[in-house]
Order: sequence, then C-alpha cells, then structure tokens
Amino acid sequence: MTETIPDIRISPRDVPPRATWTLQEAGVHPLLARLYAARGVRAMDELDTRSAALLPPDQLKGALEAASLLADAIAAKKRLLIVADYDCDGATACAVGLRALRMMGATVDYLVPDRFKLGYGLSVDVAKLAAERQPDVVITVDNGIASIEGVAELKARGIQVVITDHHLPGEALPAADVIVNPNQPGCNFPSKALAGVGVMFYVALALRAELRKRQAFAPGQEPNLASLLDLVALGTVADVVPLDRNNRILVTQGLTRMRAGHMQAGIAALFTLAGRDATRAATFDLGFTLGPRLNAAGRLADMSLGIECLTTNDTARALNIAQQLDAINRERRVIETGMKEDAEMILATLDPNDRASLVLFDPDWHQGVIGILAGRVKEKFHRPTFAFARGENGEVKASGRSIPGLHLRDALDLVSKRAPGLLLRFGGHAAAAGLTLEEDRLTEFEDLFEAICQELLSPADLTRTLETDGVLESGYFSLDAVRLMQQAVWGQAFPAPLFDDTFDVTHQKLLKDKHLKLRLKKGQTQFDAIQFNFVGSAPDRIHAAFRLDINEWNGNQTVQLLLEHFDAA
Repeated sequence: MTETIPDIRISPRDVPPRATWTLQEAGVHPLLARLYAARGVRAMDELDTRSAALLPPDQLKGALEAASLLADAIAAKKRLLIVADYDCDGATACAVGLRALRMMGATVDYLVPDRFKLGYGLSVDVAKLAAERQPDVVITVDNGIASIEGVAELKARGIQVVITDHHLPGEALPAADVIVNPNQPGCNFPSKALAGVGVMFYVALALRAELRKRQAFAPGQEPNLASLLDLVALGTVADVVPLDRNNRILVTQGLTRMRAGHMQAGIAALFTLAGRDATRAATFDLGFTLGPRLNAAGRLADMSLGIECLTTNDTARALNIAQQLDAINRERRVIETGMKEDAEMILATLDPNDRASLVLFDPDWHQGVIGILAGRVKEKFHRPTFAFARGENGEVKASGRSIPGLHLRDALDLVSKRAPGLLLRFGGHAAAAGLTLEEDRLTEFEDLFEAICQELLSPADLTRTLETDGVLESGYFSLDAVRLMQQAVWGQAFPAPLFDDTFDVTHQKLLKDKHLKLRLKKGQTQFDAIQFNFVGSAPDRIHAAFRLDINEWNGNQTVQLLLEHFDAA
C-alpha cells in the first residue's frame, strides 16, 4: 500500500502592527520586531533578558523550605544524595545540583537509575539503592512528583526527602519533607514551564539567599551561580519546555556565557566534538547537537557518563568523555535508522488518515530509542504516536509524542480510568509521555487509546498546520539577517522563524538518494534550497514554507533555504 501523508496547511501568523511599531520605536531591529510581535511580545520589557529580570525564587512554592532544610543539612555536615533522571534535563539538573551544593559547602553525591533495569523515577528499588549510600537527605531532580512508594521507603528509613520536579502531579502527592514543583497544587509561580534543571537552579538561588542570611559566606566568597547558566540553558532547550519569558531569560543568559567562552569543560568539549562554534552558540546547537549527544548516554548506556562530562573540570577528561558520547550517539543513529525502516513497513499496512492515533510495536526495538522513533513518526504523520519495545516479565514499555490538541498524560489518565489495571505505570506531560503494560494487552490499549483520540481530536486538529511568518522581504535574504535570527532565542511555544513564498524551480537534483536540492527563482533573484529526507520531485512553480540557513562550502558562506514543505503553486 502507498504511504499516505496527512494534509499540511500553510497559515501565516497574524502580525499586530501596533506591537511591531512599539518594539521598533524601542530600538528592536525591524525584522525581529515583526517576528517577536507575531509571537505575542507586546512591549520592550518582555524582551528584558537580564538575570535581574528573572522571577524571584520566593514565589516558587517549597523553594524557601527546601533552602532552609538544605542549609541546616550543610551546617550539620549531613550527607546529601541527588537522584537524577537519565535524560539531558535530568543530567544538567544533577550537574547544577552537584556544582551548586558543593560551592556552598555540602557533601553531596548522586545516583542515576539504569533505565533498563530500574525504569524512571524514585521507585522503591531506586530508594533501596539510594539508602545503601547512607544519605541523610535525598534530593530528586527532574523526577519524584509521582514517587509515592519510593518516598515512603526512604522516610521509613529516617531519610529526609526533597523533591525537585516539573512534571505534572497525580491525584496524590508523595509525603516528602519538601516538594518544589511549579505545577504542584497551590504553587502560584507565574512560570509553569520551568524544566527540571530550572527548578533545581531556583532551589540553588534560594539556598544561597538563605546561607547569605545566616552569614555563612566569608567576605568575597559567595558562590557565583551564574556560572551554572550554561547547564540551565542546555537542559531547558533539550527538554523542549515552552520558552516563556522566564525560560528565555535563562536560555539567553546561558548562551551569552557560552559565546563568551564561559562554560563547563564538558559543554565546551561537546561543542568541539559536534564541530560547532561556541562563540556563535544558538538554541539549535543545544537542541540538535549537544542535547542528543548527552541523551544518547541515557538511551543506550549509562547517564553517569553524561553527568561526569558536565561536572568534571578536567579539560582532557571532558574531551575524552565527549568522544565517548559522540560514539554512542552515532550508534544511536544506526539503531534509529533500522527502527524507522521497521516502522515504515508497519505503516505501509495502514492508512494514517483513517486513524486519530498510531501505536507501533516491534519485539526487537531498543527501549532507549523508541521516544525518538515516536517523535519522528508523529512529525511525519501528525498523529499522537506511541512506540513500544519489549521489556521484562511479559511487559512492554512505550514512549509517546503528541500533537497540539491532545494532552498526552491526560489521555493516558482517561485510559487508566476506563480500563483500571491496564496501565501498570504511566507518566509525562502534554507533549510526551511513557507507559508500561502487559504485552498481551497491547491491542486492548491500542483500541482504547484510538477511541479516546477520536473523541478528543477534531478533524482540524488532525490537519498539520505550518504557521509561518509570511513573505520575507528580499533585502533580508542576507547573511546578516540569518545571523541576526540565529542569535535570537527560539524554541517550544516561541518557534524559530519560518517563512513562505512562491518560487519558480529552475533546477533540481537528488543528493545521496534522499535529499532534494533545488535552484529557485523569484523575480530576478535566485536561491539555493534543499529539502532533507525528500525523494520526490518538485513542479516548475512551488509555494514553499522555508527557513533561512547559512551554507558553508570551501570557506564560502551563502544563504540557503531549508524547505519544510512545498505544494504546486
């Protein structure tokens, strides 16, 4: 059966003229003023990215209590243990926790669970493993909000527990000593979009303020927590949390430090291995080059390697670990390619347009890569997608990715209510979630999840809409304009610029049997363009959605259009 791709609609964003004019009058570059206004920015103060503009820690529920508990623990020389998660957000949050706490005199170590043996979060097994280290206080980063049994296990052993997390809580909260999570009930922190690393950074800010109040620092010896903002920026972008104003400040501050050469040895090493110029660090680098290399450790090996990369101060050691991470990431790509081919064979037997969801399973798929696969399939077919891999004891584990219009964790909650006991474990947030169930109930889950998606998603939700910034004036097809846009902060809920226009196709060829290279013409001006992973051909005249990029060849730099989608014009 021929593969069917859902329809794609190109829709230019509304650009409020008054907001654009206001920003321009305040000194914002005209192109950026237009782009920011289309993303909801209405006044110059919303673009204030000084660290002083960050929301204060005392607004984050639990932060002051956590600071007091940790300050007491440091004064009493108690042993602290961080329980981390195995993705980039968890690794950077762990590194921030380790570095910040050590700066403030704490004795602290960490534990990151083996995802294949112990799964996600502070389970009872992980709690027992943590207890073997004989800590006085356990601090979770990027996990713990659903760990009711694990926290109870630690508390029964007389161990204090501080949870720092950003995931959505269930109906009951664990009985921890302190919970710091902007999404917990009763928290009025204006930004609900902090990543796990952002939450831990805020706890560090609150702890420093508490120790300052206790006069714990000698004159001139107060730790500089801004030195950790490169880690905060990396984890925030890699975890694809919405870049609201507060997160944009954190990311901008981190990128500014990277560009100035002020970063952890491990982050500098990752830039080197990725062949990227840190003096031009951009959100793209964090999300698509550094983040995947760190995530690969958690997917295929042990995230302890990634955490060591981020916490060592030895440049040679950092470079050595970065080389290992790069090799693991290449292995991940090979595995992913094979899994994508398997998925295409499965998808060839059905028409995604007839469905509101996709559930894929292959007994040979790698547990660590199913999340990437689900994301790729979701992007291609614009359907909420779960990819399953075989676990142990007759169980299968899935990672899911969703589309706008379906809150994935809420959908799983509905599944659990309609079929009690079907989901052995589940968790996540709006865009991504994971679950475990018994393999012989996979079809039951697929049918129920499809029924719920049919209920919750409208036909409009199932049509992929590419929101663009409209037509780009010819004067902005320049290296300077591209660099200007690349240096700005873009990400989830504050998307990178995407334009659309009509062009004549004067030449086209297929590169490496998988990328369509085009020569486009508009008026008297010609452009080089490429659409990656596209093996078809283009008509003589196209309406295209595109991004601008810089192509480097033999030392020369030219503007290139990266096509996201095109139709016959």
